Amino acid sequence: QVQLAESGGGSVQAGGSLRLSCAASGNTGRTVRMAWFRQVPGKEREGVAVIYTAAALTTYADSVKGRFTISQDRARNTLYLQMNSLNPEDTAMYYCATDTRPGRYWSRVDSYIYWGQGTQVTVSS
Repeated sequence: QVQLAESGGGSVQAGGSLRLSCAASGNTGRTVRMAWFRQVPGKEREGVAVIYTAAALTTYADSVKGRFTISQDRARNTLYLQMNSLNPEDTAMYYCATDTRPGRYWSRVDSYIYWGQGTQVTVSS
């Protein structure tokens, strides 16, 4: 079992920045990737970014490339999402997720077993 707890959400004006954190606890040694997703009410949850924990390789959704950076501190079992140049379309609930099964497509919701409760990000124009 892995427990995830997000923090760092809030309200910001367009053009601003936020850094989200996701603290992992429990049996974290077997995780193969950690990701950030976001969801707007009435829409499907979408993958934002992923980091493959062993090699620290990253992949981003096209909508956030060049603006968001995913990173990990393995000593602290913490995942981060640095979000710059935020715009109102980034407003959503942000979730971190992790999984122990290799070979799954990173942006599919069903590729992750463990999820946090989410942290709200609101960007005003």
